[in-house]
Amino acid sequence: MKRVLLAMLLAAVSAVPVSAAGLTVVPPGNRNATQPPIPRDSTARTEETKTTFEAKYKKVIDLLTSDKTLIAKIKSTAAAYDIDPVHMIGAIVGEHTYNVDAYDRLQTYYVQALSYAGNRFRFDYNGETIAQFIARPQFEKCAKFADDSYALWTCREDIWDSTFKGKTVEGTAFPKDRFNKVFFQPFYAGQTFGLGQQTPLMALTYSDTVAKISGYPKLSENRAAEVYDAIMNPDKSLAYMAASIHSSIEDYKTIARLDISKNPGITATLYNIGGSEERARTLRARGGLPEENYFGWFVNSKIKELRALVSQTDAAAAPVAQSNQPAKTRN
Repeated sequence: MKRVLLAMLLAAVSAVPVSAAGLTVVPPGNRNATQPPIPRDSTARTEETKTTFEAKYKKVIDLLTSDKTLIAKIKSTAAAYDIDPVHMIGAIVGEHTYNVDAYDRLQTYYVQALSYAGNRFRFDYNGETIAQFIARPQFEKCAKFADDSYALWTCREDIWDSTFKGKTVEGTAFPKDRFNKVFFQPFYAGQTFGLGQQTPLMALTYSDTVAKISGYPKLSENRAAEVYDAIMNPDKSLAYMAASIHSSIEDYKTIARLDISKNPGITATLYNIGGSEERARTLRARGGLPEENYFGWFVNSKIKELRALVSQTDAAAAPVAQSNQPAKTRN
């Protein structure tokens, strides 16, 4: 029996392809036979609005199906960031199925973005602005990353987790919660915005990449309204979504030596839960292939429908403002 099991294991391992670059290619499809548990918060939100996950899925699919201009923009943005557009469509569909309900028309997202323009928001916690907080000496070692927003905000988030999260520092008690939810959610905890359901911290993290590839101005934590515009304006938010997905793919390539670009369920999982660098390091240490969560599992289960959306074209659609320079792999 042991020999049979060993033979089956070896056969499964040998079936996993290896790319020319020596990367293990994570094959398409779900590793789990059934969908992992859906968080209670997601179920509660859906029940409170008297709808269902299937109804929300149909609504976002209808939006994407009826808007060929949006599909063209997604494809244009994906090309600029060197990713398959189905990764972006998967993230949008997953967010609007399990997070919020989709609007009926893309124009509503533009109107929502305009409603935030010019408002005097600021990022803070208990009266301490984010600028004052990151000026604390604990963050001094992050200063060397001033020209790399990804490394800079990753460093700051790591220090939050190790030094401040759930602790009392210099007389201030900090919540045992994510950096983003404590300092970057001025309206209510857990809030995300726009077509891609993004957070302010996500936009700040990928600001340099998006400025280089898409030409949008760099963002600052001191100009909160501009950050909200970036994640609520559909044209701009697509760039930040693409940058995030590209970054996750590169993290798994360079750290875990895994190519996840053929599995939209895995990239959707990482878009949903974040922390691609840390998760790639953990996976490298324990070995094996990554598994999708409930969010990514759903995306993979609908992959035929999502790929059908990618086939939509509109030659007249205006592309998103961007350069033709491909996204750079981080070292």
